Amino acid sequence: MGIKFGREYKDIIGDFTEALQSVDGCHEFLEMEEGDWAELAPEDRTACMQTLADDLFYGLGTEPTMSVGDCQVTHDPKRHLIRVDRGDTFTRVIHLV
Repeated sequence: MGIKFGREYKDIIGDFTEALQSVDGCHEFLEMEEGDWAELAPEDRTACMQTLADDLFYGLGTEPTMSVGDCQVTHDPKRHLIRVDRGDTFTRVIHLV
C-alpha cells in the first residue's frame, strides 16, 4: 500500500529522525543493548535513528500503528501525518504534505 506524501522525502525523514531521538528505549527496536547504545557517538545514534525512521516510514505503509520504545507511532492517512505519542506527556507530528 505505502504512505502517500507531498513533501520532500528527506525532509520527512529528517523530522521523523528528530522526533525519534526523543523516544526512550528506541535502541530496543534496533535490537541493541542499552550499554551498546550508550557507547555510540552522537552522530552514530543519529544515523541509527535515521535508519529507524526510514524503516518505520515503510512499515507504517502496511501497519498503521507500531510500538517503538515507550511510544506509539501512527500513520493518519486522512490528515496526511505521522504521530509519535507517549501517553499524555509527549506528541510529535510529522506532516507528510
